[in-house]
Amino acid sequence: MSRCKFIAARTCARLNEFAGALFRAAARARRYRRAPGPGLTISACLDSASSAHGQALACLALALFSLVSSSQAQPPPAPPPAAGHGGRGAVNTNDVFYRLGPDSKPMDGVPKGKFAGPKVIPSSVFPGTQHTYDVYVPAQYDPAKPAAVMVFNDGPAMKAEPGDVQAQNVLDNLIFRREIPIMLGIFISPGRRPDQPEPTPRDWGDRTSNRADEYNPPTDKYARVIVEELMPALQREYNISPDPDLHGIMGASSGGCAAFAVAWFKPNDFRKVITFVGSFTSIRGEYIYPELVAESDKKPIRIFMQDGRNDNRRPGNPNGDWFYQNVRLMNALVKKGYEVNYTWGIGNHGQKQGGAIFPEMMRWLWRDQPVSTDPNDTVERSFRAARAPAPEDQTKPANQEASTTPKEGK
Repeated sequence: MSRCKFIAARTCARLNEFAGALFRAAARARRYRRAPGPGLTISACLDSASSAHGQALACLALALFSLVSSSQAQPPPAPPPAAGHGGRGAVNTNDVFYRLGPDSKPMDGVPKGKFAGPKVIPSSVFPGTQHTYDVYVPAQYDPAKPAAVMVFNDGPAMKAEPGDVQAQNVLDNLIFRREIPIMLGIFISPGRRPDQPEPTPRDWGDRTSNRADEYNPPTDKYARVIVEELMPALQREYNISPDPDLHGIMGASSGGCAAFAVAWFKPNDFRKVITFVGSFTSIRGEYIYPELVAESDKKPIRIFMQDGRNDNRRPGNPNGDWFYQNVRLMNALVKKGYEVNYTWGIGNHGQKQGGAIFPEMMRWLWRDQPVSTDPNDTVERSFRAARAPAPEDQTKPANQEASTTPKEGK
């Protein structure tokens, strides 16, 4: 009996040694994210054993090793999606091919504007909420001359540096080269209650603000925020042209839907629109716009749309398919005779492509600014230099309160 106990104890000890070695090998395999190689075979195990006893132990060890190896041969579970485009979903490898060009970055010799703000206005359209906005004043802005205006929904994301758009740099560069008119950039955040945090370029306020209620429903409520609350506040401080053809608005995702809604419901106030990956889907019933376009009289709206072929595709669910609905709205606008430009890329839901082409979108949208063809007009043929501040300058134009009376729509 004592010899049996001795053999059993020695066998357990040997097995423990084999098990320890196997688990160390498994740990190394896990560290390098691969299964152990095929170098350990049955014949190799048996050949290395010096006795029948050892061969038996080797077979037991090999069985254990095979069990561990087979589990390691399976691919590791996929990690959770990494945050991309400002924390709004998984990174899409297609988007790495869209990069900002020089017109979206600061350039030596180009006068830079300045941000004024943040400013806050209470909302009566959405009681209990308020909107924060910043005004980008280009270096060429003259309080004595009415300026155009471009509103940016989800303002913090559209002006973030580094970021996917950096719209203020685009304004600087294109205004300087006379490719767009002198305009104020208004970067407005979704509404929020005073106890809620400000939306950021990372979270956009999706779950911490009134964004969904303002941007998504196909109603005139957000248009009223812009026309009845934001514009009067701006007109009290800046000399803004009353011409609706000099009022533009843009946005991405749900912010793109909100931009379109402002022009659609208030075409006597806003007529220029840019959308990135617009959410014209079943989020809040915005897939109805193509039918509204078809059934309504044509409105004086100019729009540039961008989307990607991989934007939230939903086989079998056309109302929830982002790309399908963008193309459907574009077709309805074209059929009705609207002034439409559009581009379909390869990306999914994000601002990468839209940001990369944003300078060109702005050139197209604002191409009808007045131009002089006089060869002796040296001012027209020169860059727009920064305006030297005059001692009598005031933030509010001294000569007039900007009119809010719009042109009649067509």
